Amino acid sequence: MADIKVPVFSESVSEGTLLTWHKQPGEPVKRGEVIAEIETDKVVLEVTAQQDGVLQSVAKNEGDTVLSEEVLGTIGEAGAAPAAPTPDQASGPVANTASAGGTAVHPNGYGTQDAGNEATRRDDLSPAVRKIVAENNLDPARIPATGPKGNITKEDAVVAAQGGLTYQGPQDAAEPPSMREAETATPQTQARTPSAPAPTAPVQAPQGARPEQRVPMTRIRQRIAERLKEVQNTAAILTTFNEVNMKPAMDLRKKYQDQFVAKHGVKLGFMSLFVRAATEALKQFPVVNASVDGKDIIYHGYYDIGIAVASDRGLVVPILRDTDQLSLAAIEKQIAEFATKARGGKLTLEDMSGGTFSITNGGTFGSMMSTPIINAPQSAILGMHNIIERPVAENGQVVIRPMMYVALSYDHRIIDGKEAVQFLVTIKNILEDPARMLLEI
Repeated sequence: MADIKVPVFSESVSEGTLLTWHKQPGEPVKRGEVIAEIETDKVVLEVTAQQDGVLQSVAKNEGDTVLSEEVLGTIGEAGAAPAAPTPDQASGPVANTASAGGTAVHPNGYGTQDAGNEATRRDDLSPAVRKIVAENNLDPARIPATGPKGNITKEDAVVAAQGGLTYQGPQDAAEPPSMREAETATPQTQARTPSAPAPTAPVQAPQGARPEQRVPMTRIRQRIAERLKEVQNTAAILTTFNEVNMKPAMDLRKKYQDQFVAKHGVKLGFMSLFVRAATEALKQFPVVNASVDGKDIIYHGYYDIGIAVASDRGLVVPILRDTDQLSLAAIEKQIAEFATKARGGKLTLEDMSGGTFSITNGGTFGSMMSTPIINAPQSAILGMHNIIERPVAENGQVVIRPMMYVALSYDHRIIDGKEAVQFLVTIKNILEDPARMLLEI
């Protein structure tokens, strides 16, 4: 027998939430296989099996709070009988009992239309799923199941609740009110949309209904909210704007894209150009690369730039380290790797620790202009926006150019307006004449 333990958390993380069990007691597991996921206020950690065998028992249910190195369950040798469930686990999957009228009644209060119809009765629901089913009056038979054995997962139940798949029995002939739109879902439920087809006809709320749904914040979302509010309460944030003619950068990409891809195996994007331009500007204005620690200013002699990435679990900022030593190709490869890891929830604490400056690209989603919030303890953040063709004046003539508004939010406690404006102008000048990056001017 071997214990399944919670991974060791970093010093800044005290506890986590057991997000998902990928295996159930009695199921075989292989060494290195992911059997559970734990969400902290920074990342989602995978718990892997340390040996081949069978999952004998689980000591924690989905949604439970767990501590570093706490025992989650046990793995035994293949062929060994699963351990007897604890009283808390025994209250999980409970068989439906038939009422006198022949309708199956679940202990949590929902029924099925036919006690003898196995397709409408589910006895394999976990406690977390049963809670969602009961609170939202769901019909388990109508919930698309994506579990490893055809069982309904917690994510399946939440998605069903959002879609209004409520039970319609003799006492519920009318269409039930639908839940709030999908954007109210927690990030992890959006990331695990069931592969089974959704109902062909959308469920309509009764006329005059005012449906709403209360969904608790994930740990990551709570942490994001705390940090953003903390920096607003602490730093003296000011934002300066400018605009960049992106035609030279676009011409550069168009001219060398094929050769760049052939040599490096990755496309040349705008983000790598902005990272290099920001790095050169940081060299010229070291205070923008600094941070505040109490009454001290810490000047960093290195350039670690965070790239804000929108993931299904919230905004994350992985760090490109030593950008002054990275080529455009190396930057593009690391950004692509971070994006892939963010989509799969694979970013680690090391990927997001540190950073002296950040860049966020709202233009990806069509943003025209914004005032980004500093990523503490950094003192500045650069905001990129949508590229739109607009008429501009050049040499006394009106011409059409692809223009981008850029924004620099900075901590006015240590960065003066003159330095902030000149920093942003430097980035503008470099992007409008990319040869400056080679000359470092």
